[in-house]
Amino acid sequence: MSRRTMALLSQWTSRVFSVDMDGETVYFKIHDTQTGKGGKEVLRMFGNIQKGASCYSLLVSSGEKIHSARFHWKLKDKLSTALPPQCRFSPMCSFLPGVRDSLVHGYFLQAPSSDSSATTERLLRQWLRLDDPLLVCSYLHEENTPRWIQHLWNTEQNHGIVPSEAPESHPATLNLINSDVFYSFQAARDVLQKCADIIPEAASVLELLPCDGDMEARSKPDFPIIVLEGLDATGKTTLTESLRDALGATLLRSPPPCLSPWRARFDQEPPILRRAFYALGNYITAQQIYSQTSKTPVIIDRFWHSTAAYAIATAVNGPVCDLPAEGSELYRWPSDLLQPSVVFLLTLDPEERKRRLKDRGQGETKEEHELDLNQVFRLR
Repeated sequence: MSRRTMALLSQWTSRVFSVDMDGETVYFKIHDTQTGKGGKEVLRMFGNIQKGASCYSLLVSSGEKIHSARFHWKLKDKLSTALPPQCRFSPMCSFLPGVRDSLVHGYFLQAPSSDSSATTERLLRQWLRLDDPLLVCSYLHEENTPRWIQHLWNTEQNHGIVPSEAPESHPATLNLINSDVFYSFQAARDVLQKCADIIPEAASVLELLPCDGDMEARSKPDFPIIVLEGLDATGKTTLTESLRDALGATLLRSPPPCLSPWRARFDQEPPILRRAFYALGNYITAQQIYSQTSKTPVIIDRFWHSTAAYAIATAVNGPVCDLPAEGSELYRWPSDLLQPSVVFLLTLDPEERKRRLKDRGQGETKEEHELDLNQVFRLR
């Protein structure tokens, strides 16, 4: 058993568990006795589970961030292909309330029949024997009682389930710093350096990066730096080009065009790798700004704001009220990244924006597609 797994197990009864069930987030914890309390509340909590279904959970217990993220990313595909077709699985996580970097991800499984349950259990036990970094539980509803029991396979222990209040901050915020949103050049570069042996394209990106000495604080630029932000089709291109012509400015775009050959590759990777890639694009753009601001004003089509906004809105997958509060450290500007003189945010009626996108007929990333389909994601 790995050191990381042992550490998680030592805190097991202090952790809170979260499951997305049919669009509703359910929070529960476990009691250090088998019986547990709050039976009626637990019964309501698991009320959407099909009668007679067997339930399981998988949590990824690897301690290394990149390995954990890639394993969790691939686990979804494994579940989609290996589970019986009638089985369902939902996102799940576990965390220590208020403890940074304590969030672990996984899935909650429902097998509706005895046949599908037997197949699922064989599959999960096989994965445990392969020493995969997994913590596996099954869930039992005690007949003729409102009680549910969590059975932890790794230690063969039973715990009663009790309801838990939603945390003050969304659980995703515990792991956002330098995993979803990067606050330094070094932190983002370290991620790509660690994955260069498994993602050959990372080496090509690293070759484009400025040297450490080039990222040190510099004197105030001679000319203004103007950033325009906004969703696609809000008019950024038209306005940035007009400003460039009116001010005699240099126009830059972020991510910079030099990263275009590798965007599709990194868009297929888990968030930590994808976000590190785009974060480094901001530092490349900053170098380009420095080379121009002694001569002309600089106009930038998107910058760190977009990188952070997409990352936070994706990780915090609940309603807008679940976002970090105004003034949160998660919104702070990276200390080693050039700050613009002024930022304009362009907005547009959603239907008009959708019409413009349709007229363009251009390809969309997964997140851009999600923006079009999911109003809550767009609001976040």
